[in-house]
Amino acid sequence: MSLKKAQFISGGKIIVKILEDHKVKYVFGLIGSATMELFDSLYNNKKIKFIDVKDERTGTHIADGYARASGKPGVIIAGQNGPGVTNLVTGIAQSYKAFSPVISLGGDTSSDHKGKDSFQEIDQDNLFIPITKKTFRINNILKIPQIFNDAFKLALSPRCGPIHINLPRNILSEKIFFKKYKKNIRYEINPPSRKKIKKIIKILIKYPKTIIIAGAGIKHSKKGRNEVCKLAKILNVPIVTSAGHGDIINYKEKLYLGQMGPRGNKVATKAVKDANLILALGTRLGFNSTFYSNKNINKKSKIIQIDIEKIALGRYFPVELSLCTDATTFTEIISKELLKIKDKDKNKDNKWTNNFILERKKFLFDRDANANMNSKPIFPSGIFKVLREILPSNSAITLDAGTLCLQATDMLNYSNSRSLFTPLDFGLVGFSFACGLGVKLAKPNSPVISLMGDGGFGMTVSEITTAVKYKINTITIIMNNNSWGAEKAYQRDYYNKRFIGTNLKNPPFHRIARLYGAIGFKVNKLSDLRIKLKKALKIKKPVIINVDVDPNSIYSFRKDSFEHKK
Repeated sequence: MSLKKAQFISGGKIIVKILEDHKVKYVFGLIGSATMELFDSLYNNKKIKFIDVKDERTGTHIADGYARASGKPGVIIAGQNGPGVTNLVTGIAQSYKAFSPVISLGGDTSSDHKGKDSFQEIDQDNLFIPITKKTFRINNILKIPQIFNDAFKLALSPRCGPIHINLPRNILSEKIFFKKYKKNIRYEINPPSRKKIKKIIKILIKYPKTIIIAGAGIKHSKKGRNEVCKLAKILNVPIVTSAGHGDIINYKEKLYLGQMGPRGNKVATKAVKDANLILALGTRLGFNSTFYSNKNINKKSKIIQIDIEKIALGRYFPVELSLCTDATTFTEIISKELLKIKDKDKNKDNKWTNNFILERKKFLFDRDANANMNSKPIFPSGIFKVLREILPSNSAITLDAGTLCLQATDMLNYSNSRSLFTPLDFGLVGFSFACGLGVKLAKPNSPVISLMGDGGFGMTVSEITTAVKYKINTITIIMNNNSWGAEKAYQRDYYNKRFIGTNLKNPPFHRIARLYGAIGFKVNKLSDLRIKLKKALKIKKPVIINVDVDPNSIYSFRKDSFEHKK
């Protein structure tokens, strides 16, 4: 940024100028007295749209959804030091576990009051250090440009993640002459080692039952899916994706088997178990995909792991070879080198690959054929089939954690990259609706459908006001079984039906939606869901569809945690 003349402006104004220079389009936040200078600097801003939220936690989920869908930082302000800033913690922890480039700004006590047990004072620095890539506190107004430069660079450099900046009141109100600063957010990625490339090619050619596991490192690259599909076709090997990233590959891709692991589908999971060579691209082989267990990764399989983060390599499973580099760049190079080699696929077991292609086709057929379309209350598989039939191919889906949403993970169709958004390893409920608002702002021309249970929606209902006020027109489907379903399933299966704390008495969410100014529908049969969903796709308002779901359609996912109960 270069202003023609130096301006005598406040720290709050300098921050807004820097946000403009970084082309920040939206800032989310909840006002508080600690940051009045910052909010005043956003007043009538022509370049940045401020969206006020009802809670700092859900506001951070909105910023998280925007960041993941756009690939740009999502900026959230907690205006009040102390309680306002502590409300950020769950949302920032969620974005940390999802490697989402969220930048949170927290009002802080004045520098001369720090450490004196002043009003609403807590140690905000140490609060965020464990759940961010970096936490800053600005103690000198002259440091604002450098710290914000570093924040944007760190948030966006692989592996992405949240940054938190604490802003003392006096720094925001202090004024200096401000003219220019040097913007620098470039980062460098280590190029793949040519020596290791040659070794990897020899291994890829050698093993007959090879499978590619594609992770978020592929998803977040513009060329990622095309390069992975190209490599799979060169070798004639199947592709699976890590859990929560089913949108990496178009569901119609012939060699794509779906999401793997306990939260994926049985075909993809079986293929990973049966492979004798795993090429892991841009994935940590983390908990959601593997449960860190050889029940999900064949102990005898050789693993080649490519990831941008060195600590991830061989962290959970021993690897034959690893390479710390960008997974898409690596895949592109490998494909080019393989094309130079004759008979590169001579050792490949084409029958093995073709069998899994057929199993995938059968899985998709059975998914429709076995959907329960007649149950009343409605069964989740019926909801998922209706969604598969009606949703446009450019739709984006957000999910909560919980038993009903976990069933949805590989039951929906994803055509485009960055079209599935889940809590991933943080396993958070109360995420989907708010996240969907951020996704919609990033993808205004795509229908955004948020699935969640009644418990999770009850946590975030106040953000309906935000959706209505700013015309963020998403469709939220509440799968309402009047319970905390995951925990109730565990009580049913492992605690002799001693139900405590899991039954819910909910208000009529569809009526609440109408009171807020949104559209609310009540649905208790699938034929009505079809009608309401088609209607919702045409309505230019936020829509809440409250669906009665069979209370017995809950499922114990974390069986590994209850082996002691057998």
